[in-house]
Amino acid sequence: MSNSTNSARQRITGLLDEKSFMEIGALVTARSTDFDLSQSKTPSDGVITGYGVIDGNRVFVYSQDASVLNGTIGEMHSKKIAAVYDMAMKMGAPVIGLIDCAGMRLQESVDALNGFGEIYAKQVEASGVVPQITAVFGACGGGLSVIPALSDFTFLEKEKGRMFVNSPNAIKGNHVGKCDTASAQYQGSNNGCVDGVGTTEEILAAIRELVCVLPGNNAECGREDECTDDLNRVCENLAGCKEDPRLALTLISDSNLFIETKKDYAKNMVTGFIKLNGTTVGAVANATAVFDENGEKTESFDAALTARGCNKAAEFVSFCDAFDIPVLSLTNTEGFAATECSEKSLAKAMARMTAAFARATVSKVNIIIGNAYGSAYVMMNSKSIGADLVYAWEGSKVSMMDAKQAAKIMYDGQPADVIAAKAKAYEELQSSVQTAARRGQVDLIIKPQDTRKYAIAAFEMLYTKGTGELVRKHTAK
Repeated sequence: MSNSTNSARQRITGLLDEKSFMEIGALVTARSTDFDLSQSKTPSDGVITGYGVIDGNRVFVYSQDASVLNGTIGEMHSKKIAAVYDMAMKMGAPVIGLIDCAGMRLQESVDALNGFGEIYAKQVEASGVVPQITAVFGACGGGLSVIPALSDFTFLEKEKGRMFVNSPNAIKGNHVGKCDTASAQYQGSNNGCVDGVGTTEEILAAIRELVCVLPGNNAECGREDECTDDLNRVCENLAGCKEDPRLALTLISDSNLFIETKKDYAKNMVTGFIKLNGTTVGAVANATAVFDENGEKTESFDAALTARGCNKAAEFVSFCDAFDIPVLSLTNTEGFAATECSEKSLAKAMARMTAAFARATVSKVNIIIGNAYGSAYVMMNSKSIGADLVYAWEGSKVSMMDAKQAAKIMYDGQPADVIAAKAKAYEELQSSVQTAARRGQVDLIIKPQDTRKYAIAAFEMLYTKGTGELVRKHTAK
């Protein structure tokens, strides 16, 4: 057995619980004999398929074998993957694809093209029914790049993983030495569908961790596990995590578990999963900074919504809604990115995020942790677009805009002392979180360190939330 074959099987072995893998379709081979294919051995037609368990959770897996015709996709190869999807949807379990493929099998031409279409169709059929996870360990180019893009979560091996529609050298004005647009680093930061980049071992560990917080399918009503953490645990120094909510989400989660998604893309919008009293909760938060493991600030951002950030949040909220995962948002935004580039796509992205929050029927809780200004705040899961409960940290602000800016607009041309006085009045009357609370837009003002217990209590109350029309047996007389 070749090293590549070993790699295909070793990835499965490293992913699943020991001795849990059961192979399906091991005896399948290519049917085509054109262009000397009859002289080639095609064991399993280049893809190993089957099922197993991850920490007791059933999953279905396919792993491409680059030692067989470079892992190219032909007729039987695609039928095996499609069969895995059919079985996963019947059994209600996630599908995990391990990609290492040179693309379509040229010798099979239209049969290979049809095979690509069959895989796309199964992915679309499974979308919102079972979670789909893809990891790229080798080449993933051209039409094949649609497969990870159609998945819910994607990982890229940092050295050999290459994802692209067009190779770097095929892009006008570019070459691989100038900008390797197919590299894991470039794709992770720019294409919007990569959740993590790492070694093979790191990726397999990340997939295992992800599977253990996700429901197996859309009929499980979310994911609940046993909680051993203190439900009333006080989270000291949480107020200092306002700039980088990754820290805040880690602190409030059961056993400090936070699984970030799309971590290198649109870092000013944080998405990921936490646990609250054993329940998996999807988290969306505005970020103005990134801190490293040593507590050093490595990046800073404006407190503004961007097109990339809005699209990232919209896709994540839609996934949570499809799988009955409650949503918690941490709001700290003052407006919108003001650049020529963002102006081209920001409105559509904002609309997409607003619609995702408004349409989601799962339990939704918003916590204002900093400044919540203007319509940017409204879009971030405010009560006016459907949040079930809205809390706010002490000292946070809810307003149309910054008080000084508002005063300058309302009293344009007035002396500086008049504008200063009006700004102070605006701050007290219109920027205070108490004002929003008096109007019912904020349900409770809380201390930052008590965030965990209030978030848990909120989702516990919302556990039996119903949707649609009320069911009744009689009408009032």
